[in-house]
Amino acid sequence: MTRELYLGKRPIGDGHPSYIIAEVGINHNGSLDLAKQMIDSAVHAGVDAVKFQKRTPEICTPPEQRNQMRETPWGYITYLEYRYKVEFGQAEYAEIDAYCKQKGIDWFASVWDEPSVDFMEQFSPLCYKIPSAALTDSGLLRRLRATGRPLILSTGMSTTEQIRTAVDQIGFDSGQPYRLAIMHATSAYPCEPDELNLRVISALREAFPCPIGYSGHEVGLIPSVVAVVLGAALVERHITLDRALWGTDQAASVEPGGFERLVKYIRVTEQSLGDGVKRVYPSELPSLKKLRRVQSA
Repeated sequence: MTRELYLGKRPIGDGHPSYIIAEVGINHNGSLDLAKQMIDSAVHAGVDAVKFQKRTPEICTPPEQRNQMRETPWGYITYLEYRYKVEFGQAEYAEIDAYCKQKGIDWFASVWDEPSVDFMEQFSPLCYKIPSAALTDSGLLRRLRATGRPLILSTGMSTTEQIRTAVDQIGFDSGQPYRLAIMHATSAYPCEPDELNLRVISALREAFPCPIGYSGHEVGLIPSVVAVVLGAALVERHITLDRALWGTDQAASVEPGGFERLVKYIRVTEQSLGDGVKRVYPSELPSLKKLRRVQSA
């Protein structure tokens, strides 16, 4: 069974370079200018796509959280008001769509509710991301399947049984997952090393015959590179212009210079892994002639 799907023209899976996603998310803090600067940084770093988040705040904000007061750059406001402040609408996403096309980079979004799917359909995204918070939302999973687009399922805050139930609801076609990739994630921002549990990538590869990726929320770059060694076909990290900016995701994000290094480290790692067949390389022959005293028969 082929562990592969296509995102646009790009094949994702075993034998292909990792698909690297820079998640802008809500790190733009409601500023289209900041969002464009992060897109520019992602393009410069050489990532494959940028990702945003789309919510309908009154649907996605739990009732008990809506009137909780919060200190924000816009003053002391309710959590629901804050959610509206960082939510892009029609005009902003139309500009993001045009800007990404101009820059030659793919973009898509995590969708947190069914109206957000309907909203994003106007942009014909190459895929949808299912956020970890929505893994148990059966209605959303069915709505996303109905779009016919490839889906990326994030698995933070979830058990293996819950992941399997979600995959079953997304549906199978001829014994293969329905154009699906699954991302290992731990939903802590930032996530401590002892909770990253990168071996889950291998466990998910054994459990599901689709591409498995990694959505990292750690501080630093090493675990995201190790994820590639363990078989991650996709790697997603939040991008920010400055980790000191206001916002809950900033501390777990990667600044522009770090993203350049991350892409470089992943690509060098992929080259370094090889095919597992031990051989004598032509570059070794001078050393072989000079250093090996006893030659084999």
